[in-house]
Amino acid sequence: MLFEGKRAVGVAYRHQGTEHEARAAREVLLCGGTVNSPQLLLLSGIGPRAELARHGIEQRHELPGVGENLQDHLDILINVRNKKRDSFALALRALPRTLYELGRYIFKREGRLTSNIAEAGAFTRTRADLDRADVQYHFFNAFLTNHALTLTFGYGYAVHCCALRPWSRGRVTLASADPMADPDIDAGYLSDERDLNTLVDGLKLSRKILGQPPFDHRHGGEAIPGPKIQSDDEIREFIRNYAETIYHPVGSCKMGHDDQSVVDDRLRVHGLENLRVVDASIMPTLVAGNTNAATIMIADKAAEMIQQDHQPAATQAVA
Repeated sequence: MLFEGKRAVGVAYRHQGTEHEARAAREVLLCGGTVNSPQLLLLSGIGPRAELARHGIEQRHELPGVGENLQDHLDILINVRNKKRDSFALALRALPRTLYELGRYIFKREGRLTSNIAEAGAFTRTRADLDRADVQYHFFNAFLTNHALTLTFGYGYAVHCCALRPWSRGRVTLASADPMADPDIDAGYLSDERDLNTLVDGLKLSRKILGQPPFDHRHGGEAIPGPKIQSDDEIREFIRNYAETIYHPVGSCKMGHDDQSVVDDRLRVHGLENLRVVDASIMPTLVAGNTNAATIMIADKAAEMIQQDHQPAATQAVA
């Protein structure tokens, strides 16, 4: 980031070993996302003095909230064996049908492979005393383990249960002053016991759903976590070992007016001119659902505010 006093005027960057700079006509918009936006601010000297000094970076502006308040959705899954053997599967018996369906998709763009695998979803409450949904479900017509990075053979189906309103908070910090180095990310998952309790209740509810009569002709036994995991303590240990992100990080440059806020309600970085952050990092709290639509709306609202802020005074008066 290039500055003249407290004004952001452009961005410096390196391309093929050569230093370059790009000057902004009016503003610099930082849209690096929840990980890279705080990283770039810190590299530019914007953030807590102690963190910057640790990497030999000269502080340009004190903002203790840069990189703090990180939130993400964590979920836990159940895999169940499918007696009907009609789900997506890694199995020799599934190979002929898979090849047939592959041909249908390649030549006609139809058939089973048009599925996104996550064929149903739901928002619900784990307890009757809650006033709104606290978990989200995704139902998969296949075994799914470790984001499908771990191959699970056989026929099955899976249910992911996500805790929608996490209390836990993490942070994004620098690993070094090298802009090409990955930042340090401490997601802080399950650092608040309430999140763990929600996932315990969610897993129990998943089992209750999958145990309903309409599943009887398919339910071939629980593969993961398996029938041996029953007590709350056993479920907690399973969650600690196997819970997964569903890639909804937000909050590391949060909007607000307290001492941990990074941007104001027009997305302008506190204490600086001509610099806004426009991405999911500005969310003060995580939305109770997927973040894609909310992030698109942040960008849409930012475009509207930027237009308003740069209209001629006479035009603004008429508006």
